[in-house]
Amino acid sequence: MAERPAIVSTLFYRQPIAAMKWLEAAFGFETTNLLTDAQGRVAHAEMSFQGCPINIGGEFGGPLLGGAQMKSPENLGGNGSQFLRVSLATGLDAHCARARAAGARITDEPQTQFYGARTYRALDLEGHVWNFSQTMEDVSGKQMERASGLKIATSLAEF
Repeated sequence: MAERPAIVSTLFYRQPIAAMKWLEAAFGFETTNLLTDAQGRVAHAEMSFQGCPINIGGEFGGPLLGGAQMKSPENLGGNGSQFLRVSLATGLDAHCARARAAGARITDEPQTQFYGARTYRALDLEGHVWNFSQTMEDVSGKQMERASGLKIATSLAEF
């Protein structure tokens, strides 16, 4: 059996099955596991992109979560609590075009960043923020500092 990643994020949607269909069409995700109850509601769902899993769930909350509520950004006035970064091996511009054609709202057009990656950002149909990235060149910390004016550290001990 393949080893599972130590951390797998879960996204919550008002309409999880519709969201999964959209994620397949727009971003190229694949459904790997879908469990539903007798009424067709999602009990557990997993998707994968280039071998990396992500869970998809319907909104819920209550005592099991200590009173916390898992909500779609669509039900939170567009507010979210996570930012999803997805690395592409190739084809970032074509991926952006595919996402746009499927209805993604592109919030940051493809562009090359100071750290050597080409990126674009998009909102899915319920407002989750997705950042897609493709490494174009390896850039050293010193090169990034010169290009950005930011101090680059690899440890908190440096502060």
